[in-house]
Amino acid sequence: MSRIGRAPITVPAGVEVTINGSTVTAKGPKGELTKTMHSNIAIAMEGNVITVTRPNDQKENRALHGLTRTLIANMVEGVANGYKKELEINGIGYRAEKKGNDLFMKIGFSHDILMAPPAGVTVEVPAPNKVIISGADKQVVGQFAAEVREKRPPEPYKGKGIKYVDEYIRRKEGKAGKGK
Repeated sequence: MSRIGRAPITVPAGVEVTINGSTVTAKGPKGELTKTMHSNIAIAMEGNVITVTRPNDQKENRALHGLTRTLIANMVEGVANGYKKELEINGIGYRAEKKGNDLFMKIGFSHDILMAPPAGVTVEVPAPNKVIISGADKQVVGQFAAEVREKRPPEPYKGKGIKYVDEYIRRKEGKAGKGK
């Protein structure tokens, strides 16, 4: 039995979860998320506890069991508290600002980068070298943060580029550190 799949999901106060067949809808203070799960997996709600069960131990059902439970738990967590990714911009002259809802960045190219966040995602720029991406859907927030980071990933010699705040960049010595 999947250890992750067996764990019950407790729905916090202020979050409303509706299960209609294999479609799960979660509403909360941070928004509303709807996702259709695989039809083999049974989803039941008793009181404020959601349980996920599988019909048998076939390989596909074992794989879907933990996945389905995690997707539902992420939906509940997202509409209750939301998700947030923090990015840091390092480099001389590199900076970001918010223009309307869009993210405007100067990151060492001959042109400026303008990125529009997807629906349900908000971008904050508290400082010219810091970007905070937040929203209710974990996958969408993570994907947009990865797309922003992809525009100028950090390089290993000087550490210039866009990185996650908790990311560690392995540094290289360069030409001067070469053996004699």
